[in-house]
Amino acid sequence: MQTVWVFGDQLNRNIGAMANAEPANSRVLMIESAATNGRAFHRQRLHLVLTAMRRFATELRVEGFDVDYRRAPSFRRGFEEHHREYEPDAVTSTEPNSRKHRALAAALGVHTTKSNQFLTHPEVFAEWAGTRQRLRLEDFYRWQRKRLGYLLDTDGEPAGGRWNYDHDNREPPPSDGEWQTPLSSPMDAVDREVFDSVSGVGRDPVGWWPTSRAAALARLEHFVDSGLSGFGRHEDAMTTQSWHLAHSLLSPALNLGLLLPDEVCDAVETAYRAGDVPISSAEGFIRQVIGWREFVWGIYWLWPDQRDENIFAHHRPLPPSWDGAPTDMLCVAEAIDGLEKRAWIHHIQRLMVLSNFANLYGMEPHLVHDWMRERYIDGADWVMGPNVYGMGLWSDGGRMATKPYVSGGAYINRMSDYCGECRFNPRKRIGHDACPFTTLYWDFLARHEETLRSNHRLARQYAAMKRLEDLPQVRQRAAEVVAGIEEGTL
Repeated sequence: MQTVWVFGDQLNRNIGAMANAEPANSRVLMIESAATNGRAFHRQRLHLVLTAMRRFATELRVEGFDVDYRRAPSFRRGFEEHHREYEPDAVTSTEPNSRKHRALAAALGVHTTKSNQFLTHPEVFAEWAGTRQRLRLEDFYRWQRKRLGYLLDTDGEPAGGRWNYDHDNREPPPSDGEWQTPLSSPMDAVDREVFDSVSGVGRDPVGWWPTSRAAALARLEHFVDSGLSGFGRHEDAMTTQSWHLAHSLLSPALNLGLLLPDEVCDAVETAYRAGDVPISSAEGFIRQVIGWREFVWGIYWLWPDQRDENIFAHHRPLPPSWDGAPTDMLCVAEAIDGLEKRAWIHHIQRLMVLSNFANLYGMEPHLVHDWMRERYIDGADWVMGPNVYGMGLWSDGGRMATKPYVSGGAYINRMSDYCGECRFNPRKRIGHDACPFTTLYWDFLARHEETLRSNHRLARQYAAMKRLEDLPQVRQRAAEVVAGIEEGTL
């Protein structure tokens, strides 16, 4: 009898090697590695993965599979112990979702089946990329829409007459916004058994994250019915009034295989075709899934050396505020608090608050990457590499994005309600109450002018910097800000 090795982020009966497996011809191997639990992952992330694995194992046993569920010091040790005990005719798995695990599977002689967990296999992405001089998300996204058939009219043109409604989806939070109430699941014996056994950082789970396919499907239905219509216009907004706004909160389920991208997009398009949601919301959400998510997946496999670059030569350690120390920067405090409580913040908090802050302050890219990968509930290897090195920090020098996503306090002030309650003034560059983002933004441009001045997308910013009569004072204040961040006094 063959063994099918199921990794903890492939928890779906219809993925790869499990799609054709039957109890009569296949045994299932699942391994919990103690090496993973020993790292500084967020407790909710460890709980999510381990609980979902155990529930999936139970579902397979109910179906009739012999499931060898092992807890071992490492994946290699668990595999070797299984092999000695069962002596399988062959071991197969779905292609693992990380380079590390693919290398391990190859070293152990595991036969791998092509994965259908994503809509764009790395070979297909590489073929598309080979036809382009530069990889642009918008080009990829339109190619995906045509290839996959989402939101197209019968003549092949985009539904609504436009390919992209991103310009309409940048509104700040309304003062009286009413947001969906996310579903949660009561903690049961399996949940308690897991979170009593895990170490790590952050608060214990309270049921936000689905740990079974049934719970994930229920959350998908709830989002489409209650949240999707409000997603589009305010998808980039930040507010102290709601931690989730109209976001789907489905990325953890997608990353574990509890949901598949096509069924998620199908549900969204069905709601649009029925007239239940506006085109801007449907298009904005589908763009995130078939566009950005698949683009990041492809980049991860195409450029394994992306993590080796550090174009700005940033080497500062993580500041005390990222380890729980108080900070007067309300936007940073809200993001860190959200991670502590839920292991999740939405994409603009990740990009324009934490990543922006990391770049302006000058943090070592590897440290930022590892910190985020361990704390985000959905922080898979393939997600975090391109998002941190290519998008968030631009440390790859622009291979993936055309300009660094840095900004002063003005952007945060426009897109959030944080600044009204913060002691810092986003309009001020110097002085004790100047916003650290604003001060460090101009200092960042000045520090890296030689690297960035030829970037046409930053021409206006550099022209504005040349007109700053107080630039020397700004840079002096920036040194004081950096010292305060290092000491934990800002």
